[in-house]
Amino acid sequence: MLAQAIELYQQRVDKVLKRKLEELDDSAPELKAAMTYGALMGGKRIRPFLVYSLGQMLSVSLERLDNAAAAIECIHAYSLIHDDLPAMDDDELRRGKPTVHIAFSEAQAILAGDALQSLAFELITDEQVNTSPEQQLQMVKVLAKAAGYQGMCGGQAIDLAATDKAISLAQLTQLHNKKTGALISCAVELAIILANASATERVQLVKFSQALGLAFQVQDDILDVTVSTQELGKPQGSDEQANKSTFPKLLGLAAAQDQAAQLVQQALSALEELPYNTQLIADFARYIITRRL
Repeated sequence: MLAQAIELYQQRVDKVLKRKLEELDDSAPELKAAMTYGALMGGKRIRPFLVYSLGQMLSVSLERLDNAAAAIECIHAYSLIHDDLPAMDDDELRRGKPTVHIAFSEAQAILAGDALQSLAFELITDEQVNTSPEQQLQMVKVLAKAAGYQGMCGGQAIDLAATDKAISLAQLTQLHNKKTGALISCAVELAIILANASATERVQLVKFSQALGLAFQVQDDILDVTVSTQELGKPQGSDEQANKSTFPKLLGLAAAQDQAAQLVQQALSALEELPYNTQLIADFARYIITRRL
């Protein structure tokens, strides 16, 4: 059931993204091509999955979830395009394909990331049936916060500053709560807003998302040292080569694996407090630390 749901939501969000990108005029064809390449080059679609699966659990229709799912994927795609740039992580391979600045140019990659970020907020604020302006404003706020200084960008800045330095577990956790966890938590918050979930439900879902986001990053660090470049879709050991702090480097591989398992258990415990069928989302949480890419 989980594999089918992942595939279904991947296909659905890609369809929304493709349609939105095709609607753009052709006044800047190379930029449009770079945006499309960066947004539709594959990937796990973790964040859209959370929007869709949690939204559905909370009785929100797929149609009302489409724009939020596509918007958060636009933010994620933009972040990857910019992360891969020579001034950042300087990667030439992403999901087994040339990165955007390699396939196009560095200038087009910068512009494509900028334009996808803007497109995310266009999607959030598009007129939507049964979604109030108040809900849209809330979604704009949580997405902007998760993507900016207090979230993803702030985390990336801390990551860059920590390169070639030894940092503590607390500092590494803070880094990834911002860089990776903020956008994963945001996916959950978007579903919460669209569902008008209760305060109690919000508390448990936020606990779930925070534990899941950190577990996802711990597993990413583990995969970087245990999986081949071919399987990973990007250079194996790239974090180690860049002398970045990672959970396996700080804790050791076995302890990092234990940490990921403990975080998933925390996420599952939060779900147990909800009066819904959480089986699909629980299975997804377990998948996060068993995936190979």
